[in-house]
Formats: sequence, C-alpha cells, structure tokens
Amino acid sequence: MEVIEACGEGFVRVVEDGNEDSRSFELESYAPAFAEGQRLRLKLREFVRL
Repeated sequence: MEVIEACGEGFVRVVEDGNEDSRSFELESYAPAFAEGQRLRLKLREFVRL
C-alpha cells in the first residue's frame, strides 16, 4: 500500500491478492486516514508514504 501526496491531492494505491485499487482524494489529509483504515483491515504493520 502506498500513499502519495502531490499538488494538494492525496492518492492511495492498495494491492490485494494481485488486484490493484487506486483512489484519489481532493483533500490531501483524507488519503492517510483512508490508508490507515486499509492498513488495519489488511493487518499490515505500516504503509509507505511517497
């Protein structure tokens, strides 16, 4: 899972079982919040911020 913040927007990319899901958020601060929820759901230790 990756979180990218660029040009005032936030993007989250999640790869699960070979399937990729990318989401964009107009407010940058929403991306890490969404990523944290996905991290908990997937039982990951951390996510990568790029």
